Amino acid sequence: MSRSEKVSFTGSTGELLSGILDIPEGRIKGWGVFSHGFTLGKDSPAASRMCKALAENGVGMLRFDNLGLGDSAGLWAEGSFSHKVADTVRAAAFMKEQGKEISLLVGHSFGGAAVLSAARHIPELDAVATVAAPFSPNHVAHVFDAALETILNEGSAEVDLGGKIVEIRRHFVEDLEDADLTDCIRQLHKPLMVLHSPTDNTVGIDNASTIFRTARHPRNFVSLEGSDHLLTGKGQAARAARIIAAWADQYLDA
Repeated sequence: MSRSEKVSFTGSTGELLSGILDIPEGRIKGWGVFSHGFTLGKDSPAASRMCKALAENGVGMLRFDNLGLGDSAGLWAEGSFSHKVADTVRAAAFMKEQGKEISLLVGHSFGGAAVLSAARHIPELDAVATVAAPFSPNHVAHVFDAALETILNEGSAEVDLGGKIVEIRRHFVEDLEDADLTDCIRQLHKPLMVLHSPTDNTVGIDNASTIFRTARHPRNFVSLEGSDHLLTGKGQAARAARIIAAWADQYLDA
């Protein structure tokens, strides 16, 4: 069993970010931070189910809403990939301040790209795992391709993302274009596990192949056969979490 505890900390923009600590009952093997997908939030199925399953396997996890999402303050439109990375680093610093120094970073989808970039800024970190992550953060731009010209010419546009209307501004697009994970991955110097479904129709498995080829050992790849991108199917998120927990066990440092 595990329990959940609400927390908050100041993000890189000075806004208060809302988080949840999923805490194992009994012996805690180590602590980690989870970075959610594009606009998904800490309570999305992938974030919630994976973190709870990791806690069930002895790994305490912090999951939090990025700027302007869920219960966090601020405006999502004012953020960027760089802010997401900086807030992941800030989350690790918050955990350290609480006496829960992290050993593990886990990122799903766009959050997977964020943890690959954030890892080098967290000295105490021991291992990184990505799930359905793009090799390039700019991959996410395909979801607002139709509005791209308007965003660049007029400075912003409202985009429908699966029924959620969000404003995307020019600085967000420009920040994505500047983001390059090649050196982050090549110079990671941490054990890396890449998990991806061969039937992921949102972020193709070729992204996982490129991340894996770019990384240096120790590196691992696990194919999540039968899973969709959002890990919404029964048991999909928990399965990924159990795999990560078993792999990370040797690196955890409670």
